[in-house]
Amino acid sequence: MAFLDEAYLLETDAARTLYDGIADRPIVDPHTHADVAEIVDNEGWDDIWEAEASTDHYVWALMRNRGIDEELITGDASNREKWNALAAVFPTFAGNPTYEWVHLDLKRRFGIETPISAETADEIWNETKAQLEEPAMRPQPLLREMGVEVVASTDDPTSALEYHERAVDEVSGVDVVPTWRADRALTVDRAAFGDFVADLEDATGIEADEFAGFLEALSASHDYFAKRGCRATDLSVRQPVSRPVDEQRARAVYETALAEEPVTDRDVADFQAFLLEYVGELNAEKGWVTQLHLGPVRNYRDAVYDRVGPAGGGDVSAGDVELTDSLEYLLNRLDGETPIVLYALDPTQYPAIATMARVFPNVSIGPAWWFNDSPFGMEHQLEYAGTVELLYEHAGMVSDSRKLLSYGSRFEMFRRSLANVVGRQVERGQMPMDVARDLVERLAYERPNKLYGF
Repeated sequence: MAFLDEAYLLETDAARTLYDGIADRPIVDPHTHADVAEIVDNEGWDDIWEAEASTDHYVWALMRNRGIDEELITGDASNREKWNALAAVFPTFAGNPTYEWVHLDLKRRFGIETPISAETADEIWNETKAQLEEPAMRPQPLLREMGVEVVASTDDPTSALEYHERAVDEVSGVDVVPTWRADRALTVDRAAFGDFVADLEDATGIEADEFAGFLEALSASHDYFAKRGCRATDLSVRQPVSRPVDEQRARAVYETALAEEPVTDRDVADFQAFLLEYVGELNAEKGWVTQLHLGPVRNYRDAVYDRVGPAGGGDVSAGDVELTDSLEYLLNRLDGETPIVLYALDPTQYPAIATMARVFPNVSIGPAWWFNDSPFGMEHQLEYAGTVELLYEHAGMVSDSRKLLSYGSRFEMFRRSLANVVGRQVERGQMPMDVARDLVERLAYERPNKLYGF
């Protein structure tokens, strides 16, 4: 098998047959970090570093791991210098999915099959730079060429969504929809919580100096997003907490936080529990999907956060997250009320979320996320999910990407991994081919499309 050839990741004849049936299905991407302004403005990129690495913390983290100075990653060095630094160490990335994603981007979008290295850096830089000047290599035609039907961005509740409004008229063939990402609403233990409240007041025109106004403003933002095509909320928490917490208790915590007085761990947990339930109720009213990303420890490396800020590639996975007791109240409270998708950062949490999905029909297993979205990680998760719950009810794929060029590559990797997992079961006599075809078709396209109501 040659590098990234037609049999890439496909170990059996059945897998190759199954992949052929889903390779060209449209892409519905329910969770991205898309730059909507970049899509609407449709200006494209000047060079391969800007297109492939300027926003990709996967690339940044591996470069740091190889000893590349931060000046050549997120610093003031020229893009050409950064690309040369990346190319020099890129062969050492082999075995990591980033190595495959970037090479897939080069092959599928630029027709370049030359492996990246110090020796090929100039050749690839010059060829991609020439191609990026072509109108076909701008964001909107690239999305259409990749077969992307829906891109769901990730947006703060205070966002005016002006580019989403423009996208309705200025982006053809692709629906660009927002996702209500309310993480900042939970951060009563941080000094910046007051800034979020002020931003929310400005965005909605509703005074939030009292807790009732805060809840009203969140609801108004939720409504605002709904009118602009939003179909889901997203909350990312290291350790979820759900339990009955009355509004009076949540109000007391809110007032303490706004007064910039110290809040206890119990205060924070109670406030989170109240808001998780409140957001779930808002979602139930509109039929939105409730997405919970569980287990990340943000900004773990101080030097990266101090220099680059959030999303700089300094995050890690918590190994002590408890899900079963922590989610019991919320899942029962929202039983049958709203679709819930659970993403676990630590693979040892798959048994918990798989069994939750097994007993709650409105709960779905989210795709292998972040550190797990490799062929190894995806196949492991799909195999486990299918034996405990139903692979048929898996939520499908999301790119979770910060760069447009990788939407196609990440979905291709998932679809090949899916075909490989199901193909092995066909070859072992575990299911007939016609059932396998229906299964991979569902997960490749139909399931996420229906789940999110696109």
